Amino acid sequence: MNYQPVTLLVDIKDRIATVRINRPEKRNALNAQVLNELQELFESLQEDDGVGGVVLTGAGQKAFAAGADIAELHNLRVKSGERVSGKGQAVFSQIETSGKPVIAAVEGYALGGGCELALACHLRVASEMACFGLPELGLGLMPGYGGTQRLPRLIGKGRALELILDGNPVDAARAYEMGLVNKVVAEGKTVEESREWLKRIIVKAPIAISMAIKSIHSAYPNRAQGFQDESQLFGYLCGTDDARVGTAAFLEKRKPEFHNR
Repeated sequence: MNYQPVTLLVDIKDRIATVRINRPEKRNALNAQVLNELQELFESLQEDDGVGGVVLTGAGQKAFAAGADIAELHNLRVKSGERVSGKGQAVFSQIETSGKPVIAAVEGYALGGGCELALACHLRVASEMACFGLPELGLGLMPGYGGTQRLPRLIGKGRALELILDGNPVDAARAYEMGLVNKVVAEGKTVEESREWLKRIIVKAPIAISMAIKSIHSAYPNRAQGFQDESQLFGYLCGTDDARVGTAAFLEKRKPEFHNR
C-alpha cells in the first residue's frame, strides 16, 4: 500500500488491514480530512492484493468516532449541506460496497456520523462499554451520511425511528438485542476479536466473498434515490435557523431553544 494518510493509522498483517481513526483529542470526530483520507485509503486497499479484509476502529478506547465535526456543520447552508452529506454518503458507500469484508471494532462512543460509519461496515463488534446513538435532531439536523437509509434496513423501521427520534444512545447490550451489532466482547478486545473473525472469513475464495457482498446489496434497488433524498433533506435543514441554534448551543455547551424556522 502506497497511500500514507495523516489522520489514520494503518497496520497490515496476515492480509488484514487494521485502520484507526487517529484524532483521540477530538474523540475521533469525522472532519473533512478524515473523510477524504478514508476515501483514498479504501481505494488503495481495494486494489491491494495483499489485503483480504479490514478492521476499522478508533484510536484509544473512549470513542470509535463521536460524530461529525460540529464546528464544520455549524457553517453549512443548503447547498453546502447537500455537498457535505453527499460526500459522507459516497465515502461510506465505498466502504459498504467494498468487495473485501470490513468489520467495525467499536470501543466507546459511536455517535452521529460515527454510528453511521459503523453501519456502513459489513459487520460490527462492540465492547461491553460501547454506546451507539444518532443525536442529530437535538442539533436541528438529521443523520446525513446514510443513517436514515441503512439503519431501518439493519434493525427495522420501528427501532430505527426509536433511535433517531429519541436521540439517546443505547449501550452495547441493547445494540446487540436490536441487531445493530453482531458481537459484544470485553472492553479492549474488539480489534483482536475482529481480526480473528476476519481470519476465518478471508481463507475463503476472494471472488466468492466479493460476489456475495455484491449480491446482498442488490437486494435494495432504491438505494440511490433514498440517499439523494437524505442529502436534500439534510441540506434543507442546514439552511434553517434551528440548525444554527442547535449547533451553536452544542459548541457553547448549553441547551438549544428551537423556534421551528
